[in-house]
Amino acid sequence: MNSKLTIFWVRLTNWEYWPWQIVYIPVFIYWLWCGLKTRAIFWISAVNPGFEYGGIIGASKFKILSKLPAKYIPKSVFFESNVSWQEIKSRLSENGINFPLIIKPDIGERGFHVALINTPEELESYTQKVKEDHLVQEYLDMPVELGIFYYRLPNQNRGKVSSVVRKRMLMVVGDGESTILQLLKKNARSMQQVNRIVQEGRINLEKVLPEHHELLIEPIGNHIRGTAFIDANYLINDQLVNVMDNLAQKINGFYYGRFDLRCDSISDLYEGKFKVMELNGAASEPAHIYSPNYPLFKGLRELIKHWQVLYKISIINHHNGVEYMSFRTGWEALNKSRFTRS
Repeated sequence: MNSKLTIFWVRLTNWEYWPWQIVYIPVFIYWLWCGLKTRAIFWISAVNPGFEYGGIIGASKFKILSKLPAKYIPKSVFFESNVSWQEIKSRLSENGINFPLIIKPDIGERGFHVALINTPEELESYTQKVKEDHLVQEYLDMPVELGIFYYRLPNQNRGKVSSVVRKRMLMVVGDGESTILQLLKKNARSMQQVNRIVQEGRINLEKVLPEHHELLIEPIGNHIRGTAFIDANYLINDQLVNVMDNLAQKINGFYYGRFDLRCDSISDLYEGKFKVMELNGAASEPAHIYSPNYPLFKGLRELIKHWQVLYKISIINHHNGVEYMSFRTGWEALNKSRFTRS
């Protein structure tokens, strides 16, 4: 079987690779049903009153991060699309952000245009090609990356951690004989990334790695870039709930979403020693369901269960005076937003 057929078969038989629009068909049906009951198709916007549109459409990463206590936020700078190169260099220096650094669109999802930048030349090239508002952050060289889903009903004092995903970055392990390219082609997950990696030209793919030598291929923890999402719900305990509760209740108008964070160890996590790279609102997913071999119907049940919670929180907030976003506003926001989930 050639590589194209192999990739096709892997994607067909492993639903974690399916287009999100297919996976979300039951969710769309539930969304519409709730829209009929509330007479507001964008009822979701009420779930997080402190976030623009509740975090479902066109949410600014920088504005949301700014709501968190400073100790949890990596050094971050927001740049508008028309900013000059000189101003970029000046503000990075003022904020103590050195290379390497992370740059990402201020509005966007699922790793869209997220990049690790190692030099000023790479940053200048990126900003010339990608013309939109950006968030630049210090690169967090921490070994543990997690996505922690949290929610709290507005009429309750204690929230819940419902999902933890641990991210295993794309890497290869040398055998002393194979080139990096050959190693990539031996694995069903990494072979899907070969064309992109070749085009980027960041890595000498003809190099032979010594036996047992590990090489990090992709430092960005996104599924679309080959990161494996590993079910880590075993990490959920009272200590973790207390830590996330302590943080979440300091964020004005936040009840539902996923913290994407990095830390040095799980013990540090339990002590609240971590940095939040992003906080996603109503558009969040319990990402542990994309763990390899996670059953499809179990994953769909988890999605629907979380959307039921989302609906319940929105209803309570609406009864407490939070307005639903109008159809016109929502439609205009959809047209303006990339709403990129691929």
